Amino acid sequence: MNERFTPLRVGVFYDGNFLLHVSNYYNYIHPQHSRLSISDLHAYIKQRVAQEEGCACKGCQIICAHYFRGRINAAEAAQRGNQLYNDRVFEDILMAEGVQTHYLPLRNYLGKKEERGIDVWLSLEAYEMALSGKIDVAVLIASDTDYVPLLRKLNSLGVRVMLLSWEFEYTNDDGIKIVTKTSHDLLQLATYPIPMHEVIAKGLSEGNPQIQGLFVGCDPIREELSDRKLVSEILSIKNGFGFIKYPNNNLFFHSLDVIGDFNELHPGDQVEFIIEKNAQKQDVAKNVRKLTGKDAPALDDTTLMEE
Repeated sequence: MNERFTPLRVGVFYDGNFLLHVSNYYNYIHPQHSRLSISDLHAYIKQRVAQEEGCACKGCQIICAHYFRGRINAAEAAQRGNQLYNDRVFEDILMAEGVQTHYLPLRNYLGKKEERGIDVWLSLEAYEMALSGKIDVAVLIASDTDYVPLLRKLNSLGVRVMLLSWEFEYTNDDGIKIVTKTSHDLLQLATYPIPMHEVIAKGLSEGNPQIQGLFVGCDPIREELSDRKLVSEILSIKNGFGFIKYPNNNLFFHSLDVIGDFNELHPGDQVEFIIEKNAQKQDVAKNVRKLTGKDAPALDDTTLMEE
């Protein structure tokens, strides 16, 4: 008699803030200029877990996926123009892939909005799944040292841990160097540490279709905005060009893309514009028009504000 087939059970746990940071990097900074695809990331996870565990891919099943993130309240999101819409679009994507979302309100700490308790909630959920014997492999998309106790507990229970890690750096519009690294202790404790920045770089250079498929064909949020008029304010004006406040890296515009007199634009002026791609596939502002008098909305009613 054949043995009963038992699938390899995988649980995926997302630190939502880290995932957003990584996805923003590929969408705004990296030459790929595209967001990560959740569905294709799950397909990669199944294939990679099966490879590491030495089993057939069809025998590897993601039985649960959980997304944890702190977020602002509805009133604050409403004041940030498209924030509510953007959040809903991404939640629809997560829901379509069977990802369960978990949110806690962001708290004020020393004048800044910070996540409090999200890492604990993620850890408890993953530990409970492991303790009850529901998962064989836990896949963690995170970078913080705060998750070290979780990995130690999972290891003690015999649950293997795959850690999808990213390391990259860039300089933002304010000239500040942004460095992203994954905790060395997490990498040491993970059963299968996967350096995704290296995997993606190698796959893209080789034209690997599976790695190319990790990115969506277009950013659904930007695609929606590309044919809509948006409103924000001028951040800075230079010799023949300027920047408009826009999350996360602001928008460049050239004097030739201004409707009216470029020399009449000043930092703080409210402007109307649309978003298009330039030759380098970067988002830029086009049809920039200064709003004056009754055309200019109150600050709380602007279509876009810097996040």
